Amino acid sequence: MTAVLAAGGLTALATGTAQAADINVARNGGFESGLANWSCSGGSGASVSSPVHTGAGALKATPAGQDNARCSQTVTVKPNSTYTLSTQVQGSYVYLGATGTGTQDVSTWTPGSGAGWQKLSTTFTTGPSTTQVTVYTHGWYGQPAYFVDEFSVFGPDGGGGTDPGPSVPSAPAQAAVSGQTSDGLTLSWGAVSGATGYYVYQDGVRVKTVTAASAQITGLAASTSYSFQVSAYNAAGEGPKSAPVTGTTTGGGNPNPNPNPAVPRHALTGYWQNFNNGATVQKISDVSAQYDIIAVSFADATATPGAIAFNLDTAGLGGYTVAQFKADIAAKKAAGKSVILSIGGEKGTISVNDSASATNLANSAYALMQEYGFSGIDIDLENGLNPTYMTQALRALSAKAGSSLVITMAPQTIDMQSTQGGYFKTALNIKDILTVVNMQYYNSGSMNGCDGKVYSQGSVDFLTALACIQLEGGLDPSQVGIGVPASPSGAGSGYVSPTVVNNALDCLTRGVNCGSFKPSKTYPGLRGAMTWSTNWDAKAGGAWSNSVGPKVHALP
Repeated sequence: MTAVLAAGGLTALATGTAQAADINVARNGGFESGLANWSCSGGSGASVSSPVHTGAGALKATPAGQDNARCSQTVTVKPNSTYTLSTQVQGSYVYLGATGTGTQDVSTWTPGSGAGWQKLSTTFTTGPSTTQVTVYTHGWYGQPAYFVDEFSVFGPDGGGGTDPGPSVPSAPAQAAVSGQTSDGLTLSWGAVSGATGYYVYQDGVRVKTVTAASAQITGLAASTSYSFQVSAYNAAGEGPKSAPVTGTTTGGGNPNPNPNPAVPRHALTGYWQNFNNGATVQKISDVSAQYDIIAVSFADATATPGAIAFNLDTAGLGGYTVAQFKADIAAKKAAGKSVILSIGGEKGTISVNDSASATNLANSAYALMQEYGFSGIDIDLENGLNPTYMTQALRALSAKAGSSLVITMAPQTIDMQSTQGGYFKTALNIKDILTVVNMQYYNSGSMNGCDGKVYSQGSVDFLTALACIQLEGGLDPSQVGIGVPASPSGAGSGYVSPTVVNNALDCLTRGVNCGSFKPSKTYPGLRGAMTWSTNWDAKAGGAWSNSVGPKVHALP
């Protein structure tokens, strides 16, 4: 199928080159006007604000029963003309096509993985008397909801015209600060004509996205000055920032009213999915009490190098609101749990390769900790990292957040084979502030153990012999955890049963239940275990956490 799609893409480039008069004859292709001009079978479609590829809207369509969630519109075309049909899609088995062309009707599709936006494109030629064509997209039976954005039918104007293009909004004026308290303030500004929403920047880092011309800024330090700017955006893009305005919080009593709880000696870590990929959709409050560290997956990359943002997938999580999310984090912290923000994943790949980007990461991460109540961050960058500048970023964050900051890492197996690797170097560089490294013992090829022998994933030996590299390579046992999938659905390969995980924990901490590899000594201070994800664990009835959790908490 890859070859077929690639060939179609080449055809589109060769035959669908735009001429001077070519336009997009589809209407509301960015779904900025809801479902105007579109018809979806069985009420399967809805306009959503997240996820979107560009602008503020996208189509979400949900197959159900015998309905494949077909959404279509009829476009006006010119006879004997070639059109390029394209769109951005997210989901598995998403189709794009055209019927009634008067020649050869076309369609293309992507099996996908359900994660990330992908572009579908094909071309069609109209017949000698064809003036209207129906274009469509649909999912597949039994599959989750799919998303569509930037739908385009590009070619000669058939007389129906095109959507008027918006212009980038101007900079907001009259930014002002009011209502200062010891930990917050209100920021307001003049509304901008044509704006869909506004981005709020605190000390140069984007911290909020709002639709009204004001924002409540919380989580600030007492008796501290901050610089704020605002920009407006719409489907055409983001406009210029406003002039900066300074806001200073009042003095306060306890400078840390909601301190981070201490991570227990032996801890269970679970990644919580801020998206729906077929695993059980959860609120933070739904996460099993067995988990001591909950890593929210994932932060989003921004246009500022190194800086991160966070956008709760309210639509994908069944209407989970930001207010509920924040309250659930506070409740978990009150129960002694740590909720941290994971940096990585498909949308969160960032590069920290100089001092400026290191500063941006530290500032933006700290702003998000203040905004949401996160206890720290997790580094889950799967394309490597620069140990010099990642160390700088994490130390800068530690200086801001204090000694209760939680820092975890989830490198791949290849990243921890040698102390000369970027991940291993970073872990050793920040050993005094590092909480735990939960290496991913899955989606891996065969790897060397600390005894020089080669081990394959899926066994006790793979877990213990590779953990030994970290334990003997300079990390404290309290900084080493075993990361595995919660179920076979949680990873492409490397799943092991909870019994295997528990045997590995016994082997490393007590010297019993080992496989052919037995470490030369025991490590009773081993931190524990991690899983991807709490959602897949819940899908499997909590089998992983209900087995591995008690084992971890009973370690010596």
